[in-house]
Amino acid sequence: MPASRRRWSPRRRAQVFRVAQYALVVVVLAALAAVVDWENVGTNFFNVEAAKDIAPQLPQAFLNTLKYTFAGFAVGLSLGTVLALMRLSAVALYRWVAVVYIEFFRGIPALLVVISFGYAVPIAFGANIGSVTTKAALALGLVSAAYIAETLRAGLQAVPRGQVEAARSLGMSHGRTLRTVVVPQAFRIVLPPMTNEFILLTKDTSLVFLLGLTMSQYDLTKIGRDALNSATGGLTPLFLIGACYLLITLPLGQLARYLEKRTGARSRS
Repeated sequence: MPASRRRWSPRRRAQVFRVAQYALVVVVLAALAAVVDWENVGTNFFNVEAAKDIAPQLPQAFLNTLKYTFAGFAVGLSLGTVLALMRLSAVALYRWVAVVYIEFFRGIPALLVVISFGYAVPIAFGANIGSVTTKAALALGLVSAAYIAETLRAGLQAVPRGQVEAARSLGMSHGRTLRTVVVPQAFRIVLPPMTNEFILLTKDTSLVFLLGLTMSQYDLTKIGRDALNSATGGLTPLFLIGACYLLITLPLGQLARYLEKRTGARSRS
C-alpha cells in the first residue's frame, strides 16, 4: 500500500499528538522568555537587599501564621463536628440551627467576620478580647466550622448503614454508636478534604492583620505589606512571603494526595 494511504495506529497518533503538545509549550515559553524584561524582573522580584531587610522577621511571622492556623482549625473542627451531628439529628430544631449557621457563615466573606471580632464584638458586648490568637481562632474558626461541618456530614453519611445496625444490635446506645463506630470512620473518610480545608485556613490567616497586631504578633502577610510600603526592592517582599506560604501549603497538598490515595486503596480492598 502506498505511504500516503497508510493510516497511523491509535498509539502512533497519541505519540505524535503528545510531541506536538510539548513542542507548543516550548514555543510559548520561549516567546514569553523573549518578551520579558529580565532586568526589571531581577530588580523587582529577586532583590537580595530587600530580602535581607525582612529576613530576620520571617521566622517569628512564620510561627505566628502556623499558630493562628492551628488555633482556628481547632475551633473550626470542634464546632464543625457538633454542627455536622446537629445537621443529621432527628430533632428538627437542631437541624434548622445547623442549617442557618452553615448557610450564614458560608455566605459572608471571612473578612467581615475578622473585622467583627476586632471592632463590632467589643462594642456589642462591652468586652475586649485581649489575645490576638484567641480573636483569630474565633473569627477564622467560626467560618471554617461551616465548611468543616458539611465535609463531616458527607463523611458521616458515607459510613455504611449496616455497621450502624450491627452496633445497635450488639446493644450499643445511639450515642456510643456515634462515638465508637460512625465518627471514627467518618473522620478517616474526610481526612483528604479536611487537609484541603487546613490549607485554605492557612491562607485565610492573611486577614489577621485587621485585628491590629504588635511587632511580635505579625503574620507573614503583615510582614509583606509593611515591607512592600517601605522597602526599595519592588515586589521582592511579596515574592518572599509567597514562598513562605508555599513552604506550608505544598507539604499539606502532598499529604492530602497521599491520604486520598490511601483512602481510595482501602475502600477498594
